[in-house]
Amino acid sequence: MRLGVLDVGSNTVHLLVVDAHPGASPVPTASHRRVLRLAERLDAEGAVREEGVADLLDAVRAAREAATAEGVEELMGFATSALREAPNGAEVLERVRRETGVALEVLSGGAEARLTFFAVRRWFGWSAGRLLVLDIGGGSLEMAVGRDEDADVALSVPLGAGRTTRSHLAGGAARPRDVAPLREHARAVLEASTGRLRDQGACDLAVGSSKTFRTLGRLTGAAPAREGAHVPRSLEREALAELVPRLASLGPAGRRRLPGVSEARAGQVVAGAVVALEAMRVLDVERLQLSPWALREGVILRRLDALAPLLGR
Repeated sequence: MRLGVLDVGSNTVHLLVVDAHPGASPVPTASHRRVLRLAERLDAEGAVREEGVADLLDAVRAAREAATAEGVEELMGFATSALREAPNGAEVLERVRRETGVALEVLSGGAEARLTFFAVRRWFGWSAGRLLVLDIGGGSLEMAVGRDEDADVALSVPLGAGRTTRSHLAGGAARPRDVAPLREHARAVLEASTGRLRDQGACDLAVGSSKTFRTLGRLTGAAPAREGAHVPRSLEREALAELVPRLASLGPAGRRRLPGVSEARAGQVVAGAVVALEAMRVLDVERLQLSPWALREGVILRRLDALAPLLGR
């Protein structure tokens, strides 16, 4: 069957279309993405401004039309931190449902972390042992650890690449003296919030998922995306520590010329790198394997598991 998952995040509205059935790996057939930067379209109280709502409605309509054109049989939509935290989030979601016909489920930070962990577990399998999974989005950093398909501990903290760029590196400033306060902030948040993760003890495999980690991996020598999802990729803490000051010496235009850095990510990659580095330091991780599967795949896989009894599998 053909499934679509529509991810309304802090930065983008992303439709992923896959061919899938229970017990098999989902095969991507199409991907449609629009940069919306919803988290930057907020008023002083944090509510989504009307122009942001109008653009969101347009993006969701376009995604729905693309899903229909791709032959999607079921479209699953969800929203993350930008709408989760907006005071008018419920009102915006109702307008989206009423005016586009697409119902978006708001995921809690913990649910994001658990679904991402689930996808990573399915990718690496049981032989990976105890997993630690880190995922940096636009608004939040998700972390989870466990031996099973459901994480034993799942956390979400407000250290997304977009959020920390706006709070600490506004205007593209990223000189070493600008980066230092962000590093201190990230470390303070992580040290205060990750006690339960650290109490779980050493993991057998630490994994980074999300576009931010894949971009940082590419910048430190990982294989480009064109070589395929099954090529092993990793991110070393030592290499990341060397990368941060190099990124900080470049402006957004210079970062856009780096391999694997899109225009949409160029303004946020420094903050993403700082958060990733501090997370690895606080959690005592020297090396992250990189996963091509993350939250969207977790949503798809959960749905396939739910459908399996109905399909006689």
